[in-house]
Amino acid sequence: MTKIYRESDASLVPLQGAVVAVVGYGNQGRAQALNMRDSGVASVIVGSPKDASYDRAAQDGFSVYPIAEAVKRADVVLVLVPDEVQPMLFRQQIASNLRQNSAVCFASGYNIAFKLVEPPDHVDVVMVAPRMIGAAVRRLYQDGKGFPAFVDVAQDATGHAEERALALALAIGALRTGSLRVTFAHEAWMDLLTEQAVWPLIIKVMEDAFAVQVAAGLSPEAVLLELYLSHEPAEVFARAAEMGIFEQMKLHSRTSQYGQLAARPHANSLPIEEFIRSTLHDRIMSGAFATDWSKELASGSRHLEQLQSELSEHPMSDAERRFWETFGQHERSQ
Repeated sequence: MTKIYRESDASLVPLQGAVVAVVGYGNQGRAQALNMRDSGVASVIVGSPKDASYDRAAQDGFSVYPIAEAVKRADVVLVLVPDEVQPMLFRQQIASNLRQNSAVCFASGYNIAFKLVEPPDHVDVVMVAPRMIGAAVRRLYQDGKGFPAFVDVAQDATGHAEERALALALAIGALRTGSLRVTFAHEAWMDLLTEQAVWPLIIKVMEDAFAVQVAAGLSPEAVLLELYLSHEPAEVFARAAEMGIFEQMKLHSRTSQYGQLAARPHANSLPIEEFIRSTLHDRIMSGAFATDWSKELASGSRHLEQLQSELSEHPMSDAERRFWETFGQHERSQ
């Protein structure tokens, strides 16, 4: 049984008198910094280059320093910059400036799991990974609600790493509904599998459904409205998160329920299972993707740009543009 942490399991005491440095003031950094301050963490500072994020942190009332300086001042460092930026940033500005017995916290398991970031032995290494975008981390906190997170300890140099991780989770609001103990590696594997198998399969289903219906003479714009532009799938997923993927079917018409449930056993799942299994074991757990992505970043992301450019000319992209031209930006932003 996965261990679940709740507010009763944590205390802010490990953060009392501590300087907490938030490195990176993007969506997650800003949300977590503000939540911690509102929770009573007295000394929250921000480490940022001189850019718009630096200015916004200052406007929000935080003391802002260059990243290396912020790390030198901190007892706890939250590394909240993008995964692809972390390895070089950690080597150049963070690792050598970490205090003895300080703690470094990540919001993703990726770089620790694949050993792209290797913290020194004299610090605690923990993860508090919200399963929520930054804007919602802040909004839910302000609404008095919570959001789930994954929590783990990769290195316990002080003997108090877990207490520190839970204090951070408590301070940002991640224990209000409960957070799960999940390892850095498992967090990375699940995240990558969703990105590299689940969503590609969903998108492929949409592509094939679009192509088949347009070939049968149906309007491309109408097909996309039925598939996802109406926002109905977003509502279905929202209800699935609240009620369960099968229970939410009861909100659909009986015709829809019967159609979904009667067709389900006939869906050929074996190739899908093989694709997911191969992606997890051969691509993700083996480290092949991490190596491939590092090479892609080193090349200037040329392949990624090529893939993005090709999709801009996809027939579905053309149909989307025509739909928005007809119905206006209001429909697009809802």
